[in-house]
Amino acid sequence: MKVFKFGGASVKDAGGVRNVAEVLKHYALDDLVVVVSAMGKTTNALEEVVWAYMDGRDTSVMVTDLEQRHTEILAEVAPGDGVARTALVDRFHTLRNALASPVGRDVDHYYDHIVAYGEIWSTVIVSAHLNNVGITNTWLDARTIITTDDRHRSANVKWEMLAHNCSEHLPAFEQGPVRIVTQGFIGCTEDGDTTTLGREGSDFSAAIFAYALDAESVTIWKDVPGMFNADPHRFPDTRLLEHLSYKEAIELSYFGASVIHPRTLQPLQRKGIPLYVRSFLDLDAPGSTISEATDHDTLIPSYIVKPDQLLVSITPRDLSFIVEENLGDIFKRFARRNVRIDLMQNSAVAFTVAIDDTPRARQLIEELREEYEVLYNEGCELLTVRHFDEPTLGVLTAGKQVLVEQRSRVTARYVLKAM
Repeated sequence: MKVFKFGGASVKDAGGVRNVAEVLKHYALDDLVVVVSAMGKTTNALEEVVWAYMDGRDTSVMVTDLEQRHTEILAEVAPGDGVARTALVDRFHTLRNALASPVGRDVDHYYDHIVAYGEIWSTVIVSAHLNNVGITNTWLDARTIITTDDRHRSANVKWEMLAHNCSEHLPAFEQGPVRIVTQGFIGCTEDGDTTTLGREGSDFSAAIFAYALDAESVTIWKDVPGMFNADPHRFPDTRLLEHLSYKEAIELSYFGASVIHPRTLQPLQRKGIPLYVRSFLDLDAPGSTISEATDHDTLIPSYIVKPDQLLVSITPRDLSFIVEENLGDIFKRFARRNVRIDLMQNSAVAFTVAIDDTPRARQLIEELREEYEVLYNEGCELLTVRHFDEPTLGVLTAGKQVLVEQRSRVTARYVLKAM
């Protein structure tokens, strides 16, 4: 059993869907679970539908545009497949009915319910095309397998239920090869509410299926040759990381490396399942291998830049020390707003954090100001360098104002602002 994951860029149009089939033809004798994301910018478009619905604005044109785009791609890649077309039309009809109902719950509930349609639509199309070209497969609703809690937009998996769910809903693998097409990103509570695993959560979905099925490997197919030591679109002379350990990859993803979702690697590490990052544009390229081996981790400095950061300093109004009592209250407020802290530092009377500049973060700042003095710098960037050396740090911080600097044995982190 191999688990393959194809992201939105790999299925953004009819050509991308056809290319998925070309990749799978190289694995004709393998049992495969194929995890597919929403097409192209569909998730972004569905987020706009969510905001419009919550504001009471008309969503009909946005939904019609999405339907037209998906039905056109289906007609290109699986002409004459009436079953798939009916399945697609029915799901758009269900979405329209949901959007016609009055708002009665919080935005995160509706976000998960609405945005999840992107993955459903894309997998209907991919499954239909694969069947059309002779790659027989079974379409599977991932929500029957991945049971979560009710923490919408970043749900936690109920791992203890995976084995039962697989035995109930997955086809037998004795008669192979078996191909299953399913969705990334989405799950379901025990009460039947759709949940999502966090943006870019399809990688995590692939790891969940691999963990549940004791898969041989997971391959993430992307439009890049693998994991690099830095963003090749931003920095010249980047280098491919051909081999790295689970621990190193977890560190890089936690600090903001966008190739792999941060939660992807823990379940794979627990069962020793290797992860490959490969290019669907060049099947002969070696890509990157993530496994238990650690011998390549320190050979190349890796650096990650997160733009659009707020550097926020929080001080008690009575200038009392920042101790556990204050920090407990502050952390609870961050958790309630679902605002992730990317870097933290405290002095005697101030607690300073770097966070993404989002509407949630701005709302949190206003909430904190009810109890604390709050100052912030906007337009910052957060630089993280793993296995740093002084020449690399000098180049990366040149011409920037250093607002915060932190160093450990292997990692240097800076909050920077253009001078």
